[in-house]
Amino acid sequence: MSLDHPDPMTRLRYVVHRLRAPGGCPWDQEQTHETLIPHVIEEAYEVVDAIRSGDPTLICEELGDLLLQPILHAEIAAGDGTFNLDDMATGLTEKLIRRHPHVFGEAQAETSSAVLSQWDVIKRQEKGTQKEGHLHGVGNGLPALMKAQKLQKKAARVGFDWPDAAPVFAKIREEAAELEQAIAEGEKKAVEEELGDLLFSVVNLARKLGVESEAALAMANEKFVRRFHAVEATLTEQGKKLGEASLEEMDAAWEAGKRKV
Repeated sequence: MSLDHPDPMTRLRYVVHRLRAPGGCPWDQEQTHETLIPHVIEEAYEVVDAIRSGDPTLICEELGDLLLQPILHAEIAAGDGTFNLDDMATGLTEKLIRRHPHVFGEAQAETSSAVLSQWDVIKRQEKGTQKEGHLHGVGNGLPALMKAQKLQKKAARVGFDWPDAAPVFAKIREEAAELEQAIAEGEKKAVEEELGDLLFSVVNLARKLGVESEAALAMANEKFVRRFHAVEATLTEQGKKLGEASLEEMDAAWEAGKRKV
């Protein structure tokens, strides 16, 4: 391998190997699987942000940054003698073949739901978790909002689900009432529990409506930022600053901003 190798992936692997090798980059040499955890998470979210922007150039760049992570991990593992990038690629290829018997074998799966159900069965067989609970290990490592939706999807595949969105609205109202009661009683632990139940129900509604709750909340966050910036701009035009304006003035600026952004 060398910097002049014509194959882009081989050239990339050489660069990462060189960074980790003696005389390479001190930062890269210090990294471990554990120290790279926040970088894996950060890069994944930056890919999501790029995809939402719709900019192909940015998507390509951020996916490249994310691609660096498994190559770095493979280089670290190769140094430890545990596995390398070829092992990762081989394992993934074999897994994809095993879990798609309707493509590479004789099984039948004509719909996405059938494919997902088949995937779950094969995955449980591979991991030897047939005797574990149906939700065993689902969503481990995911943020709570995403894990909630994944748990609900998994339960729905075996029929544990509302028939449509209407009953979920009723459940949300029920949970909101229970939260109000817990607040009135002043029990902090009960408030936390009931608030969690309400959030879980709202995620369930998102799922029934075909909406990814994480994406919906991300959009709401971005909208809040835009509108709050509009509040700041309006107050600046009025010669006022945040923290100095009254709540009524900020609320009026917020309402005015809603019509613009």
